Amino acid sequence: MSDPAAPPPHDRRGLSRRRLLGYAGAGAAVGAAGFAGGMGTARATDTPPAAGAYAFHGRHQAGIVSPAQDRLHFAAFDVTTTSRAELVMLLKSWTAAAAAMSRGLPVGGGTPLPYDSPPADTGEALGLPPSRLTLTFGFGPGLFRDANGHDRFGIDHRRPKALRTLPHFPADNLKPERSGGDLCVQACADDPQVAVHAIRNLSRIAFGSAALRWSQLGFGRTSSTSTSQATPRNLFGFKDGTDNLKAEEGSAVDRFVWVAPEDDPAARWLSDGSYLVARRINMAIEPWDRTALSEQERLIGRDRAHGAPLSGGSEHTAPSFSTRGSDGKPLMAMDSHVRLAHPSHNDGVRMLRRGYNFTDGNDELGRLDAGLFFIAYVRDPDRQYIPMQTRLSQRDGLMEYLQHTGSALFAVPPGVRRGGFVGEALFA
Repeated sequence: MSDPAAPPPHDRRGLSRRRLLGYAGAGAAVGAAGFAGGMGTARATDTPPAAGAYAFHGRHQAGIVSPAQDRLHFAAFDVTTTSRAELVMLLKSWTAAAAAMSRGLPVGGGTPLPYDSPPADTGEALGLPPSRLTLTFGFGPGLFRDANGHDRFGIDHRRPKALRTLPHFPADNLKPERSGGDLCVQACADDPQVAVHAIRNLSRIAFGSAALRWSQLGFGRTSSTSTSQATPRNLFGFKDGTDNLKAEEGSAVDRFVWVAPEDDPAARWLSDGSYLVARRINMAIEPWDRTALSEQERLIGRDRAHGAPLSGGSEHTAPSFSTRGSDGKPLMAMDSHVRLAHPSHNDGVRMLRRGYNFTDGNDELGRLDAGLFFIAYVRDPDRQYIPMQTRLSQRDGLMEYLQHTGSALFAVPPGVRRGGFVGEALFA
């Protein structure tokens, strides 16, 4: 049976020689002849993962329930090609490159190209270990239809019903240049150079087919995705993500993270995938630093030193929202973040967070351009994220110190089978 995703002859001839060589460089280990007929992943990826590496292939994409690494480079791309075949070629090339880089190998598997041509890999990660690199890919609503409602690549009938531009929440101050995107790549690693190297190479491979729209560097994860990890702190100095979903909570992860076949009959290709919510949240660092500790703790709903809820106990003690102090007021303030974000006040739904701190220098007034790059994986953004964020935007006392400046939603396909490519089922 012929490959339904392989480029037909007329599309293949329409590719420029430079772009063809760029794709071939990403999968040089399979040879240019193999690439022309439908490139698979590099042969080097058929061996077990190296030490310090996460497996690239599997039922789910890595970088979701994988123990969160310390560094992030997140990138969103606009697809510039109008050819479906060229889009598929890009995804195949990205898959081959991601599989190699996840193992600490250079793009192209180290196969040399002619000396008078650019190298297949940019080289800044040569000699570095894999550093637990994970590359997670997502598809934005613009990949399916353009601003005029036109079906761009013949796949709009398979667009997930929940995939659309997130609504404008109260108090949002979104920057278009930091929002949206047709494709996204989340690169997480323990070494920032490894994460940057990954996005740099994928951006170069995409030249002529997709262009970088925006990106965000992150450090110091703000949530734990495994019970083996301690709760980290955000730039406000408080422990963040105490009650985050953990990989070890198998039934809860199935319930709240992975899309099931029955969720959306028109988008069964997304089964075993998820939805990625990305929000760039600027923190008013200087005003916060001048705020009394008592007020900081009241707004958060936890003590700063240990992360315990103000209703009493230790960090992992369930908060009591009915307990009152000697003044008759709830110990957990009505506008505290913990109260408003708690599952008990959001129909019992949970989400898996993988956020990071960021500091991008200073703004024009000399204030720190810093905050939280919020990432969450959910099975259904209409139930798990949008209602909660609407409530937080309206009632959370912390909003005085927060400003959401970037926003995006992506459908994250399931994992990649050996010999396949990311998003393969969408184009089958």
